[in-house]
Amino acid sequence: MRRRYRAVIAKAGLDGHDRGVKVIARALRDAGFEVVYTGLFQTPEQVAEAVLQEDADAVGLSMLSGAHMTLIPRTVDEMRSRGLDDVVVFAGGIIPDADLADLEAAGVAAVFTPGAALATITEWLETELDAREARISAPNG
Repeated sequence: MRRRYRAVIAKAGLDGHDRGVKVIARALRDAGFEVVYTGLFQTPEQVAEAVLQEDADAVGLSMLSGAHMTLIPRTVDEMRSRGLDDVVVFAGGIIPDADLADLEAAGVAAVFTPGAALATITEWLETELDAREARISAPNG
């Protein structure tokens, strides 16, 4: 890890199931990330504001409610309106394969569904953020 990255982990919408998101938050913390968990029932605006206020490098959105095609793009739009285009967005939860291309087009870098190994998620995020950091610190980056 090039430096200690900060990740905001969020539960947007009315989904009250938070066991999985807490497991992800802990796995990221144990892997060396600084983690800010926003808690339940956040609006896309609240998530984007937390990303801004916390100066986060990444945001992970957990969705189990079926509202991922509404809440995730709205969150990305809210982040863009705050100038947070360089923040890595990833998602997890019950997200059908049929929706993955649309989420990628909306700005989601990766989606992890149930059964994804914690090491896969933490290693992917570290690699993604290290690559972003290298681009930013390159002489012409």
